Amino acid sequence: MYMDHPTLLRDTSAWIFFVWASFASAFLLTSLGICYAPVNWWVKGYLGMGLFFTVGASFTLAKTIRDNHEMQKLINRVVDAKTEKILHDYELRTP
Repeated sequence: MYMDHPTLLRDTSAWIFFVWASFASAFLLTSLGICYAPVNWWVKGYLGMGLFFTVGASFTLAKTIRDNHEMQKLINRVVDAKTEKILHDYELRTP
C-alpha cells in the first residue's frame, strides 16, 4: 500500500466564532479609540491608515505562512510516496 490518506483537521465552530469575534472587537475598539482620540483629524487619518495597513499586512503574513506550510506538507508527501515506491519495488525484487 502506498500512502495512507491523512485525516484533515478542522477547527470547531466555537473556535471560528472566537477568532472572528476577537478580530471584530479588536478592529472596532481600535477604530473607536482613533475616532475619539483628542487629536487633529489628520492624526486620526494617519492612525486609521496605519490600522488598515496593519490589518492587511497581518492577513498577507498569515496567508503566506499557511501557504508555505501547506507546500512543505505537499513536498513531504511526494518524498514519502517516492520512498514508499522505492521500498515497494525493492521488496518485489528480493527473493
